[in-house]
Amino acid sequence: MNIREEALNIIIKVLKNDMFSDKLLSQSAKKLKNSDEKPDLLYVLVKGVIKMKENLDYIARQFTKEDKFKNTDIKIKALIYLALYQLIYCDSIPDHAAVNESVELAKKNFGDSVANFINAVLREYQRNPIIKYPDSPAERIAVEHSYPADIISQWLKRMPEDQVEYLAMYYNEAPKLYLRVNKLATTKHKLIAYFAKKNIIVNETPACPNMLISDQAAQILNDVTFDEGYFTIQDISAAMVIDLLHPEENENILDLFAGRGGKAGYIAELLNNTGEVVAVDKIPNKIKEMKQTLERLQVNNVKLITEDAFKFGPVAPAYDKVLIDVPCSGWGVFQKKAELRWQAKQNIQELLKIQEKALSTAAQFVKPGGFLIYSTCTINDDENEAQIEKFLNSNPAFELIDPTAFIPSEYTKNKFLKTIPHIHHTDGAFAAKMRKKLN
Repeated sequence: MNIREEALNIIIKVLKNDMFSDKLLSQSAKKLKNSDEKPDLLYVLVKGVIKMKENLDYIARQFTKEDKFKNTDIKIKALIYLALYQLIYCDSIPDHAAVNESVELAKKNFGDSVANFINAVLREYQRNPIIKYPDSPAERIAVEHSYPADIISQWLKRMPEDQVEYLAMYYNEAPKLYLRVNKLATTKHKLIAYFAKKNIIVNETPACPNMLISDQAAQILNDVTFDEGYFTIQDISAAMVIDLLHPEENENILDLFAGRGGKAGYIAELLNNTGEVVAVDKIPNKIKEMKQTLERLQVNNVKLITEDAFKFGPVAPAYDKVLIDVPCSGWGVFQKKAELRWQAKQNIQELLKIQEKALSTAAQFVKPGGFLIYSTCTINDDENEAQIEKFLNSNPAFELIDPTAFIPSEYTKNKFLKTIPHIHHTDGAFAAKMRKKLN
């Protein structure tokens, strides 16, 4: 398999069809298992080009006729992006290799004229690598760090310019791998010792007692311990939401927007396979993936329900704890989900309505004395603090609980779990824990 050609094919599918790269990369990685090629470069090229698309497009336009390049086929643009990415961001790839391999790919896939065009663009860039970016802060950050201009503009309304730039830069870094230790199968220290024998370094984190961090993603994910369920992959910020929930044995817990079940699985592990977790999601494929994950983790106390959370019932205050990880803008997860910044065109006002409805729906399932957890993977205050303030004002039966008894105080602000990616080196997340009063 030609790694660059495989990367090009994935990039084209993502850019042309608004697909997500993770599944495509996983399929390619399986093919690579039977070859001498390693998946690391494939992941770097695909994720990097998708993230930096706007910057790479801007640079390419400096060395082409604007009208001609604007109407160039996306497949040819993708190859230019791939070539420029190697020249600009991949120090381990010699410039001559990046140029020659790209030109050969162009010949093979598009013919000599396209190959000559791409060669000319790359040679011109090598002669003039200093790029002049727009003067406006919003335009400059959007182009230089590669984001839609409207997202940068919205961030600038909420944060100082330097913080927006730090955030944009952080999201463009390669993410570390976060492992959640499966307490049903092993212990954190046994897993650390196991990987140490294989010269794989995993480190503890003070943020979460059941999490480990590593830079050696490929070795860890290809290790048999993953297939055998000794750990799973989850960001620290997501795990901290469940630490805040604080599941205790024999409790009855409802997860109304369960997705692929990362949080539901952690709840079940902390319950030590006692009690019951009811996980609800309306998308059958997500329920299917959740079932496979839970089986791998040896979890048997989760009841899976394929249903719209807003139609789940019967409605009754029957649960000790209710978690709603609501649909949101996703502004907190741009580092791991490379294409999300280009696909995140949600109507924020519609999302706010869904979140408000989710809070009202979930509240009906909480027992007196029980707890409601609201969480998002965004750093947008309108979807976070403002939603909780509005809910509490309308629901005096609920009170906000101080999170510092459950998670380290450095990850909290104003009685909320709140992680800022470029400060805490995690995904951006928010969570509020509320207690339903007994009377």
